[in-house]
Amino acid sequence: MRISVIGAGAIGCLLAGYLKIKGEDVSLVGRNDTLKAISSSGLCISGSRGNFNVAIPISDKLNSKPELVVLATKIPDVETALKDNLNFIRGAKVLTIQNGVAAESLAAEYIAPADIISGIVIFGATYLEPGKVSHNFEGSLVLGSFFGFKPSAETVKISEVLDQAFPTIISEEIKGMKYVKIFANLNNCLPAILGLSMQEIFKDLEISRVSLAIWKECFEIARRAGIKLVSLPGFSIENVIRLLSLPKDEAVKIFSNMMCSLSKEPLYGSILQSIKRKKITEVDYLNGEFVRLAQVNNMPAPINKILVELVHQVEKSGKFFSKEELFKNLEGVF
Repeated sequence: MRISVIGAGAIGCLLAGYLKIKGEDVSLVGRNDTLKAISSSGLCISGSRGNFNVAIPISDKLNSKPELVVLATKIPDVETALKDNLNFIRGAKVLTIQNGVAAESLAAEYIAPADIISGIVIFGATYLEPGKVSHNFEGSLVLGSFFGFKPSAETVKISEVLDQAFPTIISEEIKGMKYVKIFANLNNCLPAILGLSMQEIFKDLEISRVSLAIWKECFEIARRAGIKLVSLPGFSIENVIRLLSLPKDEAVKIFSNMMCSLSKEPLYGSILQSIKRKKITEVDYLNGEFVRLAQVNNMPAPINKILVELVHQVEKSGKFFSKEELFKNLEGVF
């Protein structure tokens, strides 16, 4: 299968690299330093499966028509990626793997909804520097139609191809699963605000209390907004509900241990990785999605609203907050 991955960040590079190792016809679309690095020295992958150097074609735009386009940019770059490559994208199947629930609607402005496959990434990766990524922890891929189309023969074939890189399943409840994936990423805002790794952040039990408060607020918003939450492989919404029902001290310790054991390598989360690369973050599509849902349904979302604002301040200033400053901003709502 001819596959083009648009977006040479952590997830795009890891998926493209592993498929290339398996002998698939894969190319990357990237920009600037990443294009130069991979063109001259190959793609360097380290982490949970060992160290690899993969020779893979890369360009700044598509220059041939693929059968499958994996759209691996962040949500703020989706529209530009589609516009820049539209002549070669039309007629291909397009797999969106962004966090949040906005990418599919953006893509549908340019391509037929029936050609859009919605994807959820459950494995972890970190962008180290141009052309170098780390595979932090194993996981799977979930595919489905955000617009309610039944899985086609092409979708089944694509799942079989992607299964060579990561275990891949097809779900007819992808929308509810994507909201649960947002739940899994809601706490990415805290490393971004404080400028520290997840392990550094969540070994602190006081900060872990904030994380549980984020989940509790968003779970209530989802419930009252009528969002059906569907568990992901390795991330059960029932476990989240159980955790939130425990006494706070017990729940905080369990959450802290869970987050600190995700990876031996430092994890920074997608939002902090974007800040480090001086890119616009996806916080508006994670915590901000629940702020939006709350506004639409006339509900409060004070904790998430403040955290979204703090991330935007870090984006603009480049300066991280201290723990004391974080709690001062949350005073009265937490």
